[in-house]
Amino acid sequence: MKPKYITKVPDQQKGSFHDTESVRTSKKDENTSDNFKILKDRLLSVNYWNYYAHGIVADFKLHDAEGNLKKSLPEKGDFIRIDIPGPGNFEARGFDWVQITDIYDGQSEEADILEMFLIECRPSQVPGKATSNTAHFYTSEATSSFAIFRGVDFIKFGIYGRNESPNMEVNLADKARNLSIALGGMVGLSKIHWKVLAETFVEF
Repeated sequence: MKPKYITKVPDQQKGSFHDTESVRTSKKDENTSDNFKILKDRLLSVNYWNYYAHGIVADFKLHDAEGNLKKSLPEKGDFIRIDIPGPGNFEARGFDWVQITDIYDGQSEEADILEMFLIECRPSQVPGKATSNTAHFYTSEATSSFAIFRGVDFIKFGIYGRNESPNMEVNLADKARNLSIALGGMVGLSKIHWKVLAETFVEF
């Protein structure tokens, strides 16, 4: 199976990938523009993803370039701290980090899509610390793109992972941990969690 082509989502070059989507068809009394706005507000509220995605086990927090918790809207260059169950990243004190590398709000090349909004994240260093190591179980070449779409009678939330390979440029304590989690993602375990996030996000 090949990865889907999605506007603004990076090409798949190596490693594993996933396309995780959930679609909500609008009822007669619903307006897709209103639903799209609600979904966009939810996606921008990184610190409340767990509230909207009840059932997901990971915890997400937005931070600025200095590593401070941020309560305003996410911007390109901000960081997201991820706390997943099980042994954490030793060097990053139990967390995994990604940086927001792109935010897109505009048109999609898909014919049935009227508008889309996307946040792209990439594994990163710990913000505010002078370290050259990527504090994540995937390498910095991997990306996760969180995208919402509006059609005439539907809205869609998609999470698209690209170029996912285990991060082995870490200390010995983290190598086994990163390999284990990355391999779990490659066989679809992480997609189960992303599916929960996608399906609960489009519930109103």
